[in-house]
Amino acid sequence: MQSRADAVTPPASFLSPLLPVLCIRRAACIGARIFGIIFYMSGNYRYEYPRPAVTVDIVLLTRDCDVLLIKRKNPPFRGRWALPGGFVDENEPLADAAVRELEEETGLRGVPLGQFRAYGDPGRDPRGHTVSIVFLGQVDRPIEPRPASDASDAAWYLAESLPSAAFDHDRIIADALAAVCNDND
Repeated sequence: MQSRADAVTPPASFLSPLLPVLCIRRAACIGARIFGIIFYMSGNYRYEYPRPAVTVDIVLLTRDCDVLLIKRKNPPFRGRWALPGGFVDENEPLADAAVRELEEETGLRGVPLGQFRAYGDPGRDPRGHTVSIVFLGQVDRPIEPRPASDASDAAWYLAESLPSAAFDHDRIIADALAAVCNDND
């Protein structure tokens, strides 16, 4: 029986018909290995095995522990409240992605953000396995958001009257409130 470690599938390209599509033994894959190196050197190399997508989410709180949420414009969870956030672009630093997503979805700029935690349980996103790096920010009082991009609305909610949130954002918000607001009591 062939194991995952014994199989090598060369990346698809115009040269693929010239190379074995699937090598049963690594020793028989010299052509595929050379091709892989050439493919890598050309800048087009992709990993053989699937990986999770990387996203950022932003928990923005006031000093009174109000929480900023956006209403999702697109599926999944269209019409549901969620944290501002989205996918990290290729070659984009995580902190830059968080700043970009906050601005794109709420219009807010210049809010200091710090990395809080990572959430990556399989099933947290119905589109596939995603790992979210959560950033946390705090402002003195609510700043008027201007929803745009993937957000149809944006609003501040009191911590004690939050609507049910999309994805695993209820858990993320609870963790952030516990870390920040319990210290303020």
